[in-house]
Amino acid sequence: MILVYRYRVKNLHGELNRQARAVNFLWNYCNDVQRHALQWGKKWPSGFDLNKLTAASSKELRLHSGTINATCEQYAKSRCQHRRPYLRYRGKKSLPWVPLKGRDLKADGDGFIFQGRRFRVFLSRALPEGGKIKDGTNFARDARGNWFLNVCIEVARAAESRPIQSGVGIDLGLKHFAKLSTGEPIPNDRYGRTAALKLATMQRAHKHKRHLAKLHGKVAHARADFQYKLALDLVRRFDYIAVGNVDAAKLAKTKMAKSVYDASWSSFRNKLAHKAIEHGATFEEVSEQGSTQTCSACGARSGPKGNAGLRIREWICSDCGSEHDRDTNAALNILRCGHAAPVVGISAL
Repeated sequence: MILVYRYRVKNLHGELNRQARAVNFLWNYCNDVQRHALQWGKKWPSGFDLNKLTAASSKELRLHSGTINATCEQYAKSRCQHRRPYLRYRGKKSLPWVPLKGRDLKADGDGFIFQGRRFRVFLSRALPEGGKIKDGTNFARDARGNWFLNVCIEVARAAESRPIQSGVGIDLGLKHFAKLSTGEPIPNDRYGRTAALKLATMQRAHKHKRHLAKLHGKVAHARADFQYKLALDLVRRFDYIAVGNVDAAKLAKTKMAKSVYDASWSSFRNKLAHKAIEHGATFEEVSEQGSTQTCSACGARSGPKGNAGLRIREWICSDCGSEHDRDTNAALNILRCGHAAPVVGISAL
């Protein structure tokens, strides 16, 4: 199992900025090579080919050889991942980034040694004992100008899977961030909308971009903190968790785009999946098609339908007469659709 530990760097910011500019130059060179291959109908260069073309450039660029290799390999990987003939050039507006090989980084007390320099960090948590630092480790700077060290480390194994005795279905929404199959609502604090008024005031006052980036960073950290705490609480309480696969990308093209981006459903599902693996819970993402219309008691499709039915929050099944809360009923159906959903203890099923 691979985990990522993120530490804020205290010193040598100037050196990291210089190396980031050299990495940008190297990335743009790889992009030029790729475009030249396209122009002349040559074979697209792989990461290995780019490594051969940049061999012996470490002294000239003043970069570690592992950083050069990692940059070339990441370029080829990103090109295949995004399925594009070539990628964007990196310039001043690109967030600085310095990749490195895991073997080139050594832990040393409250810091790390790389390329003969000791980078002191805020050691918020210690690395697990016996873990091996893997490739993918990098230095990265955020929009506020703070440098961070992202350490990819491989631990022995994740927690053993717990026997499934209790389960929960989660229906993600906008009025409430989520509604559990137990009937418990999770409030939506709307971090982005809360800061929108202050952000507009700062923009009208022509505040520096650094202040705007600081506000955006606070919103992002508050949202991530809320999602991590919620995910940890759920995996501790339930052995099986089923979440609806609501398509945020499609909803982001509608009038609800601002609210959808503020909710950040995809990010929450990723955090929940990671926490479930870490604590031995079972996580599953299931289809929520028809979950609102289907009665969780008898299975009849008698619920509200279409855009006109979105305003109906409570309804009564015409077949069995059961009263339903719209979101709780959807969460119960999501739990029932799971492959390992526990039936004991859920009276509605």
